[in-house]
Amino acid sequence: METHAHDMAHERAHAHHHEHPKLSFIEKYVFSMDHKTISKQFLFTAMFMALAAAIMSTLFRLQLGWPGHAFPVMHYFLGDKWAKGGILDPNMYLALITIHGTIMVFFLLTGGLSGTFANLLIPLQVGARDMASPFLNMLSYWFFLLASVIMFLSLFLETGPASAGWTIYPPLSALPQAIPGSGAGMTYWLVSISMFVVSSLLGGLNYIVTVLNLRTKGMKMTRLPLTIWALLITAVLGVLSFPVLFGAAILLIFDRSFGTSFYLSDIYIGGQALSETGGSPVLFEHLFWFLGHPEVYIVIMPAFGIISEVMSVNARKPIFGYRAMIGSMLAIAFLAFIVWGHHMFVSGMNPFLGSVFVFTTLLIAIPSAIKAFNYITTLWKGNIHFNPQMLFVIGAVSTFISGGLTGIILADSALDVAVHGTYFVVAHFHIVMGLSAVLAMFGGVYHWFPKMFGRFMNKKLGYWHFWLTFICAYGVFLPMHFVGLAGVPRRYFNNDVYPAFEKLQHLNVIISVFAVIGVLVQVIFFVNFFYSMFKGPKAEQNPWNSNTLEWTTPIVPEHGNWPGDLPVVHRWPYDYSKPGKDKDFIPQTVPMEQGEMDEGEHV
Repeated sequence: METHAHDMAHERAHAHHHEHPKLSFIEKYVFSMDHKTISKQFLFTAMFMALAAAIMSTLFRLQLGWPGHAFPVMHYFLGDKWAKGGILDPNMYLALITIHGTIMVFFLLTGGLSGTFANLLIPLQVGARDMASPFLNMLSYWFFLLASVIMFLSLFLETGPASAGWTIYPPLSALPQAIPGSGAGMTYWLVSISMFVVSSLLGGLNYIVTVLNLRTKGMKMTRLPLTIWALLITAVLGVLSFPVLFGAAILLIFDRSFGTSFYLSDIYIGGQALSETGGSPVLFEHLFWFLGHPEVYIVIMPAFGIISEVMSVNARKPIFGYRAMIGSMLAIAFLAFIVWGHHMFVSGMNPFLGSVFVFTTLLIAIPSAIKAFNYITTLWKGNIHFNPQMLFVIGAVSTFISGGLTGIILADSALDVAVHGTYFVVAHFHIVMGLSAVLAMFGGVYHWFPKMFGRFMNKKLGYWHFWLTFICAYGVFLPMHFVGLAGVPRRYFNNDVYPAFEKLQHLNVIISVFAVIGVLVQVIFFVNFFYSMFKGPKAEQNPWNSNTLEWTTPIVPEHGNWPGDLPVVHRWPYDYSKPGKDKDFIPQTVPMEQGEMDEGEHV
């Protein structure tokens, strides 16, 4: 019955595909409903936002490395109001940190990563003509673009963008009169994030329905690539958690504009007592981190999927423990909803409740370790092809392991109290979440670039890009752990006012040097990417000798993906180096021979 429903759905989609009229440039490339074009739109928008965030990080790292020094680049980007004489204004410093964090977490690592690869891969790897609702898919991108534009425009407000940190804790975010960045900039932030949540929900629902209902004939759940499992679980996490952030933002808007006190109580500002009482900023912390911790896995889960696919293809081995990998992702997704309190150990939480969150947080290390060991075992004795995408995904596993180890310290409430709010926390989450996801995203771009544009990226530039990025990343975040252990607080404009921290300034200089070089290195990627789009070597049908369905389409597929009938799937996607076979790969469309075992049913 299920197969029949799939066949009927695909017949309708196939018929619809052949009814497409010739599209104008605007319909084909701007208001496109083709999932592959929408994928590119997400990628280009995320790249622009990431570039803006990288420039911001360069500016505030210059301030932290050489506090009080004049830099012409500061004045160039920020002007007289925020960097008079090339010296960064403290209010803009906090605003830069806020918008940098917001863009990286939401607009690059969530919208950019999921939006790009879910749109590109889900229909292609499950054997569908397009998403379940191409129109809602288009709307998802346009809400994302609108959110990006509003967030970017907030940088040009007279009072500056939001300045309450990317976590926008009250009361700074709830009182427009608190600091310059609490005014119009904060309003823009809330409107932008509300648009972003709408985009994520439209996209997530579409991804879930497409995977569950539009799989091609023979594509059982146990034959899905791990990329699709990861993107499906990511979408479920987003649909369940993002509405909570939306609710938190709405209540914050009420406190800012309508005199309510959900998050406010007994506050004096400018010597005057506020009339609002009865609320608590801790309520906001609960709501924010109920989204905020699943958000960590909304970011890292697609990276797991990319790592699994790229690593198996380039190790020329089946992924080790296919079912264990699926189970570990499901376990991580479940546990992600019951660990948010570890962000709040210093909020006055009952110690018994704190111990519960310690237990659940440490528990999440088990499925995470399963993934790490399975990746290492997949590499073991593999015929490894060390191309740029393979280096990037191996690097992502490295950072996930090293960053995860410091998470064990932060998971313990007694230890967390000592380093909470220091650079130790900044170093931890940048390595385990930010860096791992960015490295995996780069690996995914290098791997699927031929499918997106029909050309290869330059391999030598890819090697330079990886090694310089990897070295600079550890050069930034490894010393930051020691700065944090010494007690240096995050988000402070100038630590020189504390004599105890003067001896650590040389570490801040080292961090800033690596940070500036690391940002400049990304020029290599941008040049390689845009040059290769037009001038790169032309790709062949299946350049990586991969098994998954996207490589059975034309080199650059038209709207509808397959010109004829949809492919029929006969096996799991990881039949690499199978004993007794002539080739070291067997595509999913190759029928099983008599007596041959479908590994996806058993491993």
